[in-house]
Amino acid sequence: MNLANLEKILKKEPEYRLKQIKKAIFHDLISDWKDATTLPFSLREKLNEQCPLDIKYRLFKSKKEDTAKALITLEDGLKIESVLMRHKDGRNTVCVSSQVGCPLGCLFCATGRMNFKRNLASYEIVEQVVLFSRYLKEFNQSVTNVVFMGMGEPFLNYENVMEAVKTMHEEEGLNMGARRFSISTVGITEGIRKLASDPLEVNLAISFHAPTDELRTQLVPVNKKYSISNVLEAVNFYIEKTKRRVMFEYIMIKDFNDSEDCAEKLTLLMKKPLYFVNLISYNPVVPDIKASPASKIRKFKEILKHKGVAVTERFRFGQDIDAACGQLAAKGKVEN
Repeated sequence: MNLANLEKILKKEPEYRLKQIKKAIFHDLISDWKDATTLPFSLREKLNEQCPLDIKYRLFKSKKEDTAKALITLEDGLKIESVLMRHKDGRNTVCVSSQVGCPLGCLFCATGRMNFKRNLASYEIVEQVVLFSRYLKEFNQSVTNVVFMGMGEPFLNYENVMEAVKTMHEEEGLNMGARRFSISTVGITEGIRKLASDPLEVNLAISFHAPTDELRTQLVPVNKKYSISNVLEAVNFYIEKTKRRVMFEYIMIKDFNDSEDCAEKLTLLMKKPLYFVNLISYNPVVPDIKASPASKIRKFKEILKHKGVAVTERFRFGQDIDAACGQLAAKGKVEN
């Protein structure tokens, strides 16, 4: 779905054409301009030629049917991944990618083991959500939440990410409330501070995973530049400016960051009113890195709760379809 030429095509068209076009894309969820019957035939032909709406992808569904993963092939042949998680409470969350590959090389992440190719354009981010909006339309449902937790580091592509959020947020777009978006970062402090001043009230999540710099640097090498103290300083600035809660994601890895000592050290960092910790059972994607046993996760959680830390636990989605972003591309499951 390439909307890059849209502005150029509409240059000589009446102003109301853009409104008609956005309705066709985001409300009617058409995949071919010939179905946009409010537009002149000649314009539809031109749009199909220069701004096609088709999305080239393969879909993988979990056995429980609570997760679907799309492997999307972009115009230049590169591939990205996006995941739909269907919750029992009626929420439909799309996890989107912001880059092709990732330059940060986090140890536990399949995407981190791929070479970084490029940033995604804003329309390439939006098309991931449009794809699943079309899919859910068959069930008379819609996308309710979008999380930037897929391939790439969103704050290394800040402008395109926020432009995509703006498009999805606006009434003529997907009309989603700003609080329905969450951006996860490993701790790019410049991005955290920018987000604090952005008029859109987007949620912030920190990919944290360890209570000490020594341990975190092993998992997240960029911690050498953005240390825990620097990240927390930026988070506190964000909270001071926005008065919004911040989620700290903590992937539980067996015999690495799941000890009682790690839990105790984490409590010293996380006892803040608008901090909350989300414990995540590791979805195995990298050889020799295993998920913590359920008993250890329970004990870890109990220690945090006992010390007054707000804590939740996220359960794994779609393990049977390699739902963690980067897995399909990394394993070469789909032909080029």
